[in-house]
Amino acid sequence: MEKHPHHHPAPPADDEAAWHALVDGRLSPAEAAALRQRLEGQAGGEETLAQWEQQRQQLRALHQGMLTEPVPEALVAAALRTSARRDRHDRWWRWGGMAASVLLAFALGWTGRSLWPAMAPAGPVLALASTATAQHFAQQAAVAHAVYQPEVRHPVEVPAAQQEHLVQWLSKRLGRPLKLPVLADEGYELVGGRLLPGDAGARAQFMYQNAQGERITLYLGAIAAGKPGAATAASKKPDAGETAFQFTSEGPVPGFYWVDQGFGYALSGQLSRQQLLALASAVYRQL
Repeated sequence: MEKHPHHHPAPPADDEAAWHALVDGRLSPAEAAALRQRLEGQAGGEETLAQWEQQRQQLRALHQGMLTEPVPEALVAAALRTSARRDRHDRWWRWGGMAASVLLAFALGWTGRSLWPAMAPAGPVLALASTATAQHFAQQAAVAHAVYQPEVRHPVEVPAAQQEHLVQWLSKRLGRPLKLPVLADEGYELVGGRLLPGDAGARAQFMYQNAQGERITLYLGAIAAGKPGAATAASKKPDAGETAFQFTSEGPVPGFYWVDQGFGYALSGQLSRQQLLALASAVYRQL
């Protein structure tokens, strides 16, 4: 007949951790005495505790030889390699990280110094510090074009029939006398214009359309990109004090933009780069 092993009662959930601590010898003498005193009132408690202590002693006896054996050389070598790699990694983050930062700063400075003459186009030059601001201005112009270009009934606030009023109104709002370029020779007629908000104050948008219904917009307004020593308003020839035409295709539509005496201009439209450049040149000559 098969003999079933004797099962010892499990300790209460609240005392189980304390029982294990007692068996492992992790309790102070006072705590151990108090717990053994409580076990006297629990049926089978002392018997279960004795069984646990016997199992612990058997396990220690079974592995006693392993505890006294020297660590295998392969494990020692692996531990040393791991420690060396960790030390090298820590040194890299302390010293290599700083060296990389210095090298990156030097490389950026040298690259900017070496590329600046190559990037500077013949004619007006865009100030390096204002490049990001001018690019943002051009993107705003492209967005404004994409918003109003599809409009059929309300593409502008003031139509071309009220051109004089349009120029006076927007000149007053932008704080500068404005001039409307004439692009009839390029095949475009004025549709009208509107007032728009901008980062540095009011902006204006003039819309033109050709016989095929293709529209372009001229977006203009104050921009913090002026350069000291710029050409006077009477001089319309590009020189080193003004800004070069810059092409951008990052917005909804491509366009050319430039900055003249702190005033930004951006011509946008769904045209080729060559077509836009010809139109931007015509606008620039008249402004």
